[in-house]
Amino acid sequence: MIKDLISDDFQEKVSEVVIRHKSILDIITKLDESNSRINRAVIKSATSCGCISINACKQDYNKGTLSEAKECLKTHIEGSLCEVCKEKIEGEIGNHIFYIASLCNSLDLNLYDIILKEYKKLDTLGIYSLL
Repeated sequence: MIKDLISDDFQEKVSEVVIRHKSILDIITKLDESNSRINRAVIKSATSCGCISINACKQDYNKGTLSEAKECLKTHIEGSLCEVCKEKIEGEIGNHIFYIASLCNSLDLNLYDIILKEYKKLDTLGIYSLL
């Protein structure tokens, strides 16, 4: 399948370019840093740019079924990302995926296999997978 080739190619490309952050300690701390940068970019979209706003309130889980609860739960996001914020967040998520692939390489794990296992779990368990 072409998608698994892209994943494998990406993971291989990461292994080719990682020089400075080869240590597992560097990879783990860079992964944590990239997660923080994603969070900051999302928050800045609301607080600096204003293209989105976050209107958080209590979620209503008191429904008869999980499907009903899923339908009424909210993201708390109002508006949509402008092109500048979208590009910034995509870049930060790309960096995060880079460090995930780097971590997989260091631990001799295959990113595609991990995604496939997670997909199969979600497909089998459906909405019950994340309880």
